[in-house]
Amino acid sequence: MASDLPVVIVGAGPQGLAAAAHLSERGQDALVLEQGATAAAAVSEWGHVRLFSEWPELIDVAARRLLEGTGWVAPVGGCPTGREWVDGYLAPLAAALGDRVRTGVTVTGVTRLGRDRVVGSGRREAPFVVHAIDAEGHESVVRARAVLDASGTWAAPGPAGADGLPALGERAAADRVSYRIPADVTRLAGRHVVVVGAGNSAAHAVLRLTELARSEPGTRVTWVLRRGSMGSVFGGGAGDGLPQRAALGVRARRAMEKGLVEVLTGFRVSELRLHPDGLTVVAEDGRELDGVAHLFALTGFRPDTAFLGELRVALDPALEAVAGIAAEIDPNVHSCGSVAATGARELAQPEPGFFIVGAKSYGRAPTFLALTGYEQVRSVAAHLAGDHEAAARNELSLPSTGVCGGSDEFDGVGGSCCAAPVLQIGTRPLALAGGTDTRGER
Repeated sequence: MASDLPVVIVGAGPQGLAAAAHLSERGQDALVLEQGATAAAAVSEWGHVRLFSEWPELIDVAARRLLEGTGWVAPVGGCPTGREWVDGYLAPLAAALGDRVRTGVTVTGVTRLGRDRVVGSGRREAPFVVHAIDAEGHESVVRARAVLDASGTWAAPGPAGADGLPALGERAAADRVSYRIPADVTRLAGRHVVVVGAGNSAAHAVLRLTELARSEPGTRVTWVLRRGSMGSVFGGGAGDGLPQRAALGVRARRAMEKGLVEVLTGFRVSELRLHPDGLTVVAEDGRELDGVAHLFALTGFRPDTAFLGELRVALDPALEAVAGIAAEIDPNVHSCGSVAATGARELAQPEPGFFIVGAKSYGRAPTFLALTGYEQVRSVAAHLAGDHEAAARNELSLPSTGVCGGSDEFDGVGGSCCAAPVLQIGTRPLALAGGTDTRGER
């Protein structure tokens, strides 16, 4: 019977592991399949980056209860780095879940037993079949009564090209283009470096590079924004409920005021011309940046839905987010950083028993926080256990971003959900509007 089968969770990141903890606490059989060699492999890749949230906001309640039963003591105080998050919480959680977590397993497809996406007859009653391949290339299938896709978006970063596709020449210039926050920038001393992106990941990279510029004369940092104004680049200031996120914006603003970074707005990359000694970065309007040693494209992430092709999935056509929450998180309209609708009902798909949770549920939208994902999996686990009252309850309480004013201006037009706050930069007031790139809260 399908009811005797496990719930398969794709991805052993923060939300995938928390989902397994919630299901296990409710007596439900859970199996987590992780592509990486270890649990939380994606977080480990940005382990050098400090999170905005402090420890209490980074630990799921069911996971805490499971871990405390093993003698684990929760870390206290401060905002950990990604590596500290793994070592202090995520790795112990995976260990506590034991053989319910399998690593080195790549999910290649999910379907219904004996039915492709077209077949409707008996679909609801048919178990899911999860196809996978291990690190040695061995294929296998696992039957499941439900499937949670918590695979995230880390593997699919956005390109430098402003139109959503790699810019002309971007692939050829692969050795001079990176899509992650750098851990070590010393090799770029005395060189010209360009950062593309308007979120917190871009701000992190800019600050690492401006530190280099302070100590290594001749280092030139250019920060390229597609939007026509600085908008919410510097965050919510004193109104931000996450002080470390606010501090990031303050530091980025000071670096600009001190001339350590040149900021170009309305610069939409269309071409990268590769030369023996570097790059020329060309904008749609003809502007050029010459002699660029390296370009960091930090333009957000997008979901990989290829392995869901035989399921009936409802995603927003613009954001690729779960359709049921897309209106709440659309950066074209607003970005307050909080979402009221995060439970099983809003995350439900046309395919009964299938849910997309975590950062992947947000698609290309940039305001995801760990707390949001923990509430998602709590509700979904309750739903799968038949506790519909708990599933319908909203237990989410998010810290404010300090920013609530609609989308940032693009081509002179911006959306709005309420009045924009004002931040003083030097002697000039700057209206803030829009969201923050908080993937993994980096």
